[in-house]
Amino acid sequence: MRRIAVIGLGRFGMALARNLSRLGAQVIAVDRNMQLVNEIKDDVDLAVRLDSNDRDALDAQDIDKVDVCVVSIGENFEASLLTTVILRKLGVPRIICRAQTSFHAEIFRQIEVDEVIQPETSAGEQMARRLANPRLTDVIDLAEGYSMVETEAPTSWLGIGLKDLGLRTKFDVNLVAIKRQKAPASVEESDEESTSITSPEIISVPRPDDLIQAGDLLMLVGSHDAIDKLPRE
Repeated sequence: MRRIAVIGLGRFGMALARNLSRLGAQVIAVDRNMQLVNEIKDDVDLAVRLDSNDRDALDAQDIDKVDVCVVSIGENFEASLLTTVILRKLGVPRIICRAQTSFHAEIFRQIEVDEVIQPETSAGEQMARRLANPRLTDVIDLAEGYSMVETEAPTSWLGIGLKDLGLRTKFDVNLVAIKRQKAPASVEESDEESTSITSPEIISVPRPDDLIQAGDLLMLVGSHDAIDKLPRE
């Protein structure tokens, strides 16, 4: 079982700690605010009120023995930065920092944390991408500058085989999977009229001879620039 510490129990930290616990991780939730600690104590393995800028306090809770520590302190960047430095000195194997601004994110990268996240920025970018291209039904950020999207098949692609469509060469994206409804089954009723029943959707690994069909949902991976240039008709 992975042991994960979440330091800072604002809305993001609280949601993260609860979801990690729900998914089976052993979670240590930390904040200076006793009210927030009490709010989450029944949802995690350990909830502790302490000042994360106090090295001895962190050491006393064996924070150095966690697999991952997420620093999700809100607007107090100085406290977030000092906490991160202390965690590095304690030898925490993996440190993830939440940054409020791009400038803060760059500072975290300069001290070589393992990962920097900007959830508000990412959420805004995803929403903008979906609003700009109504065919996108889901967006998942991958490495910086790259996403996986689920999109309805553009009209201009219908009936074309993947080999001829050339997604990688023409559009600079990779097709990971196709979601498609199974063909409807017919059930004979007593009055001999047939009723169509829609079967559950299936997910298939794409093959070169597959044809794009109406209603297909395509799971594509590519750079943000490439995804933004996908057909929108």
